[in-house]
Amino acid sequence: MRSLLGLLLTIAFAVGFVERVVSAEPSDTAQITVPATNRPLSFNRDIRPILTDRCFACHGLDANTVEAGLRLDVREAALEGGAIVPGDAESSEIFLRITSDDDDLVMPPSELHKPLSDAEIDLVRRWIQEGAPYEPHWAYTPLPRNGVPSSVNTTWGENWIDQFVARRLQDASVTPSPQADPTTLIRRLSFDLTGLPPTPEEVEAFKQDNSNESYERLIDRLLSSSRFGERMAIYWLDLVRYADTVGYHGDQNVSHSPYRDYVIDAFNSNMPYDQFVREQLAGDLLPNPTIDQLVASGYNRLNQTTEEGGAQPKEYLSIYFADRVRNVSQVFMGATVGCAQCHDHKYDPYTAKDFYSLGAFFADIEERGKYSQRERPPQIPVPNEEQQAQLDALRLKVAEAEANLESITQKQLAFLPEWEAQAIESINQSKFRTEEHTWVDDQLAAGGSKSGEWNHVTADQHPVHSGETSRRQTGKGVVQHLFTNAKEPIEVKAGTELFAWVYLDPQSPPKTIMLQWHGGPDNSSGWDHRAFWGDDKVGFGAKPQSWHGHKRMGDLPETGKWIRLSVAADDVGFAPGKTVHGMAFTQFDGIVHWDQAGWNETDGFPSEIRAALLADVKARTKNQIKQLRDYFVEHEPLITQQAKELKRARTQVSEFENSIPTMVISRAVAPREIRILDRGNWMDESGEIVQPAIPEFLGTLQTSNRRATRLDLANWLCDSENVLTARTMVNRLWYLMFGRGICSSVDDLGGQGTFPSHPELLDHLAVEFIESGWDIQHLLKQIAMSATYRQASNGSPELNALDPFNELFARQGRFRVSAEMVRDTALMISGLLVEEIGGPSVKPYQPEGYYSQLNFPRRNYVPDQGDNQYRRGVYTHWQRTFLHPMLKAFDAPSREECTAIRARSNTPLQALTLLNDPTFIEAATMFASRIMREGGTTVDERIEWAYRTAVSRPIDAVVAEELRTIQTEHLRHYAQEPDLAKALVSVGEQSSTTALDPAEWAAWTSVARVILNLHETINRY
Repeated sequence: MRSLLGLLLTIAFAVGFVERVVSAEPSDTAQITVPATNRPLSFNRDIRPILTDRCFACHGLDANTVEAGLRLDVREAALEGGAIVPGDAESSEIFLRITSDDDDLVMPPSELHKPLSDAEIDLVRRWIQEGAPYEPHWAYTPLPRNGVPSSVNTTWGENWIDQFVARRLQDASVTPSPQADPTTLIRRLSFDLTGLPPTPEEVEAFKQDNSNESYERLIDRLLSSSRFGERMAIYWLDLVRYADTVGYHGDQNVSHSPYRDYVIDAFNSNMPYDQFVREQLAGDLLPNPTIDQLVASGYNRLNQTTEEGGAQPKEYLSIYFADRVRNVSQVFMGATVGCAQCHDHKYDPYTAKDFYSLGAFFADIEERGKYSQRERPPQIPVPNEEQQAQLDALRLKVAEAEANLESITQKQLAFLPEWEAQAIESINQSKFRTEEHTWVDDQLAAGGSKSGEWNHVTADQHPVHSGETSRRQTGKGVVQHLFTNAKEPIEVKAGTELFAWVYLDPQSPPKTIMLQWHGGPDNSSGWDHRAFWGDDKVGFGAKPQSWHGHKRMGDLPETGKWIRLSVAADDVGFAPGKTVHGMAFTQFDGIVHWDQAGWNETDGFPSEIRAALLADVKARTKNQIKQLRDYFVEHEPLITQQAKELKRARTQVSEFENSIPTMVISRAVAPREIRILDRGNWMDESGEIVQPAIPEFLGTLQTSNRRATRLDLANWLCDSENVLTARTMVNRLWYLMFGRGICSSVDDLGGQGTFPSHPELLDHLAVEFIESGWDIQHLLKQIAMSATYRQASNGSPELNALDPFNELFARQGRFRVSAEMVRDTALMISGLLVEEIGGPSVKPYQPEGYYSQLNFPRRNYVPDQGDNQYRRGVYTHWQRTFLHPMLKAFDAPSREECTAIRARSNTPLQALTLLNDPTFIEAATMFASRIMREGGTTVDERIEWAYRTAVSRPIDAVVAEELRTIQTEHLRHYAQEPDLAKALVSVGEQSSTTALDPAEWAAWTSVARVILNLHETINRY
């Protein structure tokens, strides 16, 4: 049998896989490739990139590191020292240095290995000869409201975008490429706007009517599809570094999926971009914020966090601070303010003060430097519509049970006097007398193992209840002393009561006191026998409802006097026959004296209830009256039965709420102090204290002397006069539609970025974006309707040589689609794709043992079953440190930092993934089953159908012949090896649902695997 790899290579050559692919992305040094010797010089376009790359590191904006006192970023400073003599290059020191042959004089220094090219030297010479004019950096200039240039090509163009492109093409003497054929256009639009290929039926319909009106209807249909939001979310989640795990140390799971769903819904509803920005930066600060707005505010909490035991909280708060500044500036401003963390920015006017002032906007966010296990408060539950309906129904049952309990309680309370009389008679007739047993007093009578500080104090200076000493306990937070392994454990009987005497210091009372008992080494409940008084500050055993492991007993006892705390053993989980082996005396804050503790056997009534019953009715205190009522309510059969019904209803609500995804959100608290950290050192507290402020060179916020908030920052970003926000976003939208931005450095519009190929077009798009009401779909439609977008992507050899990076946009881009889209395409072609919006992240097949090095805790990856296995890639569980191998192979980022441009590699690993990943094998087997059932009766019919289904066009004869050969040879092979055939078609969950001849099915699976591996299947042209 011919090797599958050999056949793949044959097919690859046949369909043009091994072709000279022109990358859509520029290299780091690429700027303008079209000859411009006769074009007037532009400082921003021609000179600034040279100075930024070769000079500004030593002679630029960071005044603290300027060499020889020379700054070249400021014209006056450059002229003052004679570095530049306008009109006379030969007298200008800068020109003499860049042309010097002396290693001691040449600039940049020879050890940097960055000499200027002859073309660059000529540009510098021409610039100086022309007077060495400077220009403000293009991205920091006001957005002009200029008109559209007059048409220079009356035979080409569909809208105003084309007039800007045509003017540039005319300057370069370049002709635009012809319009792409209808099949290419609909595939391009489908990938760009939905992330999925079109169906054969959609392609055929568009081929029958590809008029301008039909094309516009196609754009509208794709923009209104729910798939649009999923496609756009893939890119946005890269920007904001969304993931399902915390990143640092053990990279544990954290619930962020409601934020992802918010982003999808925002794009699908065409939420105005300014509202989108406000809700993410300051959703919690809006008036009466909705759940969606609170979820949106979770953007501020998407940074990596840690729960490592040895982490320094203050250090990590500074790490989170810097992360947030980097991300906010890159996402919304296209700026690298993060470079000013340790010193002033070397290439842009951002100072270290700007860095810390920008971060100070977020100093009000409630967060911790180190979190406890799997907790990232504040968090809120975020139910979907179906879950909300179920929750409402369960809460209605709780309300009904509460009403029933209240009704029954009021009815039964009429029998309280009768019960009291019967109880008093029972006590009087009882021959049983309470006998008190001491476990702890001046000595530990029970024996056992002590822990904590047992600080015995005497009556001469401290309160003492029994014996000669009490135990004084003080501290901040939770403090306790305890003992275990009692030599004489308590044997619990029906009337056992546990007690301890306590004295709360009136000057420094605790917030909480708690008694805990231990069930012994043979009791799995351990310390889960607790009673507490006061605030719920001691978290041991805490649950939403009171239970025997965290039993609420009421308010703190009265201070300044000895109080006997008593608890029925049964109330803290000790049934008759159980034994008690230890006791703990616990408090939160304050000063407490503890004394005699032990147990007594009673006639069934707790001591305080017995005392209240035996007291004269008229002499009972208000507290005793309340105690009798509460005791009656807790033990009356009809009431307790209804109380159990209420408990069950509440438990159902609690369990259901626990199944609802939660989302970390922003919550404003008192802002913490922010200082400029010298060289970014988090331990240095000597720096200047700063207040929230925008970068100084971009202006100031008018807040009437109040502290500026995150909402003020968001409003500034979305102001129509802001020079960065609109430029940044429209450049990225253009990137999504062409594979490169008008400014190719999509992640950086600053000094280290590239000059826009069409600056006037970029500015006009930004103005259009703002004046449209920040309408993303409107702008995308404008781009898609243009003749520029509709061009073919296969440029002529001459055009490819002249403009290899497609800077002129004289053709469309061609590139592999994102990792998620590669997977989605295979699932869609196979018929496996399950389209369902939102919900928790899902786990597709993954190599066994891939998480073996993932610790704290160790994890066993369990792939999802059923529909979740076939959801779109945007819903895939995103493990930052162990990204799903398929996503990693196709260049998806880990999302530890903002990613505005994904790398696009072309590696053998990708082909191996498409051939061997269980998802793609299963997709191939199910595609094969479709081929056999839907593709016709003959081999040729099936091959034609399969190819058209995958790549939307008829098959070439040479490709058809190769696929026919694969089918024939593999059918012969699998007929002789039936076990191999069964093994191949048994991969995945869906194989068992299809009854086909294994050998034939395996042969067609081989054909399907080749087709799913084709360059044309996973690329957008």
